Amino acid sequence: MAELNLKQINARLNEEFRGEKRKLVFWYDDKAEFVDDIKDIELDNAKVYFLQPDNQFYTKYFLERKDKENNYLIYAPFPKPDVRENHLEDTLLYSKRFFADRASLLMADLGVDEKYKNIIEKHIKFFANKDRTQRFYDLEIEQFNEENIIVGMLGSICRTQTCSFEEVVRAVLSDGKCEENKFIDAFKKYDLHSEFWKLCERHFGYIDNAPSLTNFVLTLFVTYTAKSITGELPESLKSMVSHKSGNIITFMDNLKNSVLYKDRYNKLSEFVSNELNIVKIFENLLPEELLYCDTFVCIDKIIIRWIKERLLAEDTGAMLDNHSIKEVASIRSKMHFSESTGKIYHMLGSAYDIVVNSKYTCPDSFSDILEKYKTSDYKIDQNYRYFYYDYDSLDDSEDFEGLRELVENIYTNEYLDKLLQKWNSGILEQDAFGKLPLQIDFYDSNIGGLKDRTVVIISDALRYEVGHELYTTLADDPKSNIRIDTSLSVLPSYTRLGMAALLPHKSITMSDDYTVLVDGMSCDNLLTRQNILQRYCDNGICVQFDDIKNMKKSELRDIFTGKQLVYVYHNQIDARGDKANTEDEVFVACKEAVNEIADLIRRISSNANTHHFIVTADHGFIYKRDKLNESDKINVRDRNAFVNRRFIVSTEAIYEDGIENISMGRILRNGDGKMVSFPISSNVFKVSGGGQNFVHGGSSPQEMLIPVLNIKMERGHIDTGNAQIALVSMVQKITSNVTVLEFIQSEAVSDTVKATTYKLYFISDDNEKISNEATLFADSRELDARKRIFRMNFRFKDKKYDKNRNYYLVAYDEGSGEEIWRHHVVMDLVGESF
Repeated sequence: MAELNLKQINARLNEEFRGEKRKLVFWYDDKAEFVDDIKDIELDNAKVYFLQPDNQFYTKYFLERKDKENNYLIYAPFPKPDVRENHLEDTLLYSKRFFADRASLLMADLGVDEKYKNIIEKHIKFFANKDRTQRFYDLEIEQFNEENIIVGMLGSICRTQTCSFEEVVRAVLSDGKCEENKFIDAFKKYDLHSEFWKLCERHFGYIDNAPSLTNFVLTLFVTYTAKSITGELPESLKSMVSHKSGNIITFMDNLKNSVLYKDRYNKLSEFVSNELNIVKIFENLLPEELLYCDTFVCIDKIIIRWIKERLLAEDTGAMLDNHSIKEVASIRSKMHFSESTGKIYHMLGSAYDIVVNSKYTCPDSFSDILEKYKTSDYKIDQNYRYFYYDYDSLDDSEDFEGLRELVENIYTNEYLDKLLQKWNSGILEQDAFGKLPLQIDFYDSNIGGLKDRTVVIISDALRYEVGHELYTTLADDPKSNIRIDTSLSVLPSYTRLGMAALLPHKSITMSDDYTVLVDGMSCDNLLTRQNILQRYCDNGICVQFDDIKNMKKSELRDIFTGKQLVYVYHNQIDARGDKANTEDEVFVACKEAVNEIADLIRRISSNANTHHFIVTADHGFIYKRDKLNESDKINVRDRNAFVNRRFIVSTEAIYEDGIENISMGRILRNGDGKMVSFPISSNVFKVSGGGQNFVHGGSSPQEMLIPVLNIKMERGHIDTGNAQIALVSMVQKITSNVTVLEFIQSEAVSDTVKATTYKLYFISDDNEKISNEATLFADSRELDARKRIFRMNFRFKDKKYDKNRNYYLVAYDEGSGEEIWRHHVVMDLVGESF
């Protein structure tokens, strides 16, 4: 029994023996429930005498002859004998009887009304175990009724933290088995089995002559599915729909969206899908009827197949419920099974954006080409990259090979071929290099005359569309001020010449052995670039990203203190793309580059008292997935020249079909007579070694249009967020004056997640506070989500509540006073009979 019962017995017995008059108190413990506990009884004014069935006569002699002074509690661990067999019957006439059955004690302890004693007595076997009884006490049930007592016992078996039947059901479903469920077996053991199923009928409308957990789960999922299918439910499922769909929908929503239970939901969904052969049943439904249903993952398979077939047919106008293919993919990517299907929908959305350009048209004028690329065409390159990023992450991409071929064909033959032909006609125009800011003017245009410390991050091969993703990433930060511009790189668009163009200089030249020089000085490594930089800025320095990326705060400060200008060289994209064995990972490298640069800016801003950043690139790149055909390679005769896949620098122009030429002197603004020859398409010159899919150095928007991001971070800004909280179980109805709710801190406190204090309380629809205010300190650093759960008690005002009014649980950030969220509840404090 619970410790509190012994204390209660002690108190009652000591009350019996109060006073100076001698007293004898008989306690017949019919079922010997307290035989083990009697030794712990401590009486202030009496002694305990143990009565045995065969020592009644001696006891009479002892109490009436031998010791007539002391008070005695006569404890008998057996029923009182019949009058004719009881030698102490006449002693009992002038003594008192003490009654302490477990049911009465429990009820007195808990404050249970006498009218519910039959329930306690019926299930007294449940309370025989101290730990189980203590768990019942720990539920802290304030207002008892028949249902609460039953739910409390069920919850104690399931080890729930609150007296909630929904929590009981969640625990039962989490056992892992529908048949041979350990909790169902325990309910049978303690005669609670029928009560459990009655509650399932009351709360969820589950009615079954031979109830089973399997059929109950089928009812839950079918009823939940029926609410989100826009057409008629298949005939074979209709009999499983419960009349209490509202309660089931709420329960299933909470189960599906719960941090603790969503994995179990997924397993149950798979179980039901197999049990009912949902795949075959749903094949007869139209995709639009399933658009908003995410009960089973097979629904995603149906919709994914529909999208793929529409794209393969280039039917980009197809719609479901007035939503385009792109919108359908977006809707489904945010639904429950997105962890497994989200990347497929993202891939399909990117494929859609490629397929809609199957009839791509390119402007004629160079100015219009530039403007169209900066505003819209860059997205084609971006979506091509996104497509392969997701495609390559699939465990099995075989089903989408046809779609990949279509994307590749449109990107290469419809987009690149048309765009590059027009681009290379335009770039030869006399005024082409006056249409955009030039990379060769970078220092003078962006840095000269700046007073604030500035960090220039040069990311090798960060082409314009990747830079635009970085722009979007940083623009989401409310404490950053960011602008993106475009500049035209040098030609050839390769590393040594591009890096030279970004340094301060009076002249850039290419020697006869094709060495690039800045003001006559070599600039092909970090030290030589720093020497050049310091000629124009005494407090300038050049560093490699890899050398500072893992530095501590103090180490970063040492690097930046006293410096006016810091050039940071970042090499993620080009390093991966330029190697034959890793060039197909270049789109992964692009994503990593964006994340690395954004993270570096935040770290430097918060740790090194530096707030002005410029991000740019030495050049861009072209990447195509399919291997080049021999017809895509341009043979060049032997010559004394600097030959690259996408350009040739030599002393004379090459006059062959598919090749154009421009003078080096025009690019570098000097009298250099060397010529730069380049393909006017995406073709390459035939050279040995290296990869073939990732190329740069030639003339195309992808290679020559590079981003220039100008970023100013707020001083003192540290990119952190508050620790968020959520209800573990979304309670819908309040039925007790005291309610215990569980909240979970979504993430552990860390360098980027700040500890936060929240005020929680209930209000009415006219903002009257109807409960106490609870304070939750979301400051846990525990990585295990289950250890970041908080139990909060709420006590409600004693007043009448209207079921038809709106009441809310609200959460406020104590620091800012801002309301974080509110959750609607129904106030129903009148308990129902079971």
